[in-house]
Amino acid sequence: MGDKAHTHPGAAGRATAADHPASVRNVVLVGHAGSGKTTLVEALALTAGALNRAGRVEDGGCVSDYDEMEHRQQRSVQLSLVPVEWDGIKINLLDTPGYADFVGELRAGLRAADAALFVVSASDGVDGSTRMVWDECAAVGMPRAIVITHLEAARADFEEMTRICADAFGGDDPDAVLPLYLPLRGPQAPDGHAPVTGLIGLLTRKLFDYSSGERAESEPGEEQVPLIDEARSMLIEGIISESEDETLMERYLGGEQVDVKTLVEDLERAVARGVFFPVLAAAPAAEGARQGLGTVELLELITRGFPTPLERAAPLVTTPDGTPRELRMCDPDESLAAEVVKTSSDPYVGRISLVRVFSGTLRADQTVHVSGHGLADRGHEDHDVDERIGALSTPFGKQQRPVSHVIAGDLACVAKLSRAETGDTLSAKDDPLLMAPWEMPDPLLPLAIQAHSKPDEDKLSQGLARLVAEDPTMRLEHNQDTHQVVLWCLGEAHADVALERLRSRYGVQVDVVPHRVSLRETFGDKAAGRGRHVKQSGGHGQYAVCEIDVEPLPGGSGIEFVDKVVGGAVPRQFIPSVEKGVRAQAAKGVAAGHPLIDVRVTLRDGKAHSVDSSDAAFQTAGALALREAAAAARIHLLEPVAEVNVLIGDDYVGAVMSDLSGRRGKVLGTEQTSGGRTLIRAEVPEIEIGRYAVDLRSLSHGTARFGRRYARHEPMPPQIAERLREELRTAS
Repeated sequence: MGDKAHTHPGAAGRATAADHPASVRNVVLVGHAGSGKTTLVEALALTAGALNRAGRVEDGGCVSDYDEMEHRQQRSVQLSLVPVEWDGIKINLLDTPGYADFVGELRAGLRAADAALFVVSASDGVDGSTRMVWDECAAVGMPRAIVITHLEAARADFEEMTRICADAFGGDDPDAVLPLYLPLRGPQAPDGHAPVTGLIGLLTRKLFDYSSGERAESEPGEEQVPLIDEARSMLIEGIISESEDETLMERYLGGEQVDVKTLVEDLERAVARGVFFPVLAAAPAAEGARQGLGTVELLELITRGFPTPLERAAPLVTTPDGTPRELRMCDPDESLAAEVVKTSSDPYVGRISLVRVFSGTLRADQTVHVSGHGLADRGHEDHDVDERIGALSTPFGKQQRPVSHVIAGDLACVAKLSRAETGDTLSAKDDPLLMAPWEMPDPLLPLAIQAHSKPDEDKLSQGLARLVAEDPTMRLEHNQDTHQVVLWCLGEAHADVALERLRSRYGVQVDVVPHRVSLRETFGDKAAGRGRHVKQSGGHGQYAVCEIDVEPLPGGSGIEFVDKVVGGAVPRQFIPSVEKGVRAQAAKGVAAGHPLIDVRVTLRDGKAHSVDSSDAAFQTAGALALREAAAAARIHLLEPVAEVNVLIGDDYVGAVMSDLSGRRGKVLGTEQTSGGRTLIRAEVPEIEIGRYAVDLRSLSHGTARFGRRYARHEPMPPQIAERLREELRTAS
């Protein structure tokens, strides 16, 4: 790599549909917000010829303003696809958001890609969330490379940042993270800073100068040779230690010179296998220039070192009923198996689905089978339908270039798939298939909303349905206890984007209201009640009297109804009526309007009338009796308690445990895990962890993960219960 001179590829840079999986590279860019991912994508597109010198998107004679696209993409919080072409290879660049709230978009990008570029800012370093994504890629063996950006910063130090990356990403083998190039610095400025003007190729011992805006190759000066030789020796040892030729290291240490061609081939194989992780540098082109620093080298690495889709292990495929199905993955002539990795809405085109084809060939206007896993707990319906797809296209900026078909290994946009959602499988209608879903984070930040006005109320349901169809990390809940509509999000930024999409895309204005947890009530002691429902208004009247005893039961017992009537005081046919009335009143609550649980209600006596008694009368009497018993008893307010598991770096264990205790939590235990992390298990009242997703991220600098699940209801402290009752009285 780095041993070829390139000229401007012109129209070849405008990627079209690929003709074979071997001519495709799918690359996802990963990095924290502000690391320079989007700027790097644009620099690669410029070098590859997808942008012209004026910075405008070339598209068969149609152009769109580059500055507008740049501004819009930098504000984007969605996965975006930019396809370019280099040396006859189509490169699908998948730009992911850097904010933790949009990790769902990142996971979608990882699913669609076959290799990852980790973009690290020389001025900011490596954050905890980027390390976590690196570990995820390592777990599945995804090939990776590192690109260091922002070398123009005053205190940027490429060598130091390379060492930081080796420590952060190298694990047990930091020598697997080594630079392929060193920065070539120009004359010092008055402030003492020497700008990076080019790169020094370690394998080829060549200089690549970008100072003119065009990549120029030359030989190194005598003063540069010692620096090159020292770094080159380390690189060669790192490469051949991963070589498949087990004799190469011994021969090299014995003094044999290894030719550059062999080193490059071994490097490419090691990168493709995901065992060697080269470090490169990149910077955008200066105004009026055509090539950004390091972009040619990076495009060479992608096309020659990153794997083709043919080398990727495909997701598990079954029939919709779960029967395993064997496919020749990435074969354009095999049965179709494609996946929707991203769903978005365009105000003019409608729903647009970004699709990765894993096998077979997807054709425009083809009828396909849509299979979905459902995710019913997140408001996503299950899918098992046939649907005719619309036009196929490849995107760039605001333009969509139509294509007639998409082969296995490639990505494209599909218009007007009205039923398919993110994560759904597209297959042949006569051979329906289902692909195993990728892991999605649980949304743990509740956002309670209500329509702003009556017109908004009429549009809210449809708007929410479209919103969750686009984003599988969002969960829609219609809480039957609190009667609230709740959007569960990953964080505050995720919630803000959801509200903005409802307003701007779907024309729905909503108000955010305080989220309420599902409280319960129970009796604190035994009590008795008498329900008397007697009315006489001519003709048939209403007559029912019942007497009950109520006593508390252990948590989790529910409502228990016992019949101890003797002598027929309440006719047998009306005893179920009393129970029905008691249970209906328990569901409504007896004090603060929360459902009553964990009590035994015993019917011990009553009276009836031979003519005026009825089912309805005894239901009413049962409800009245329960309310009277409640008026004479101490009613406890019960709050839900969640089991919480927090996975945190060892450095933050003390702070997290202290924080949990401050939330009335009970720490049940800790467990040491790999990678210097600790799993904390605790039980915490749900009312105390409404914003825990946000607070924990701040506490751990974005490095912690947590999960929660309902455990039980238990009595709320009296002072907190009284405060809630007072808030209820004030609100009413």
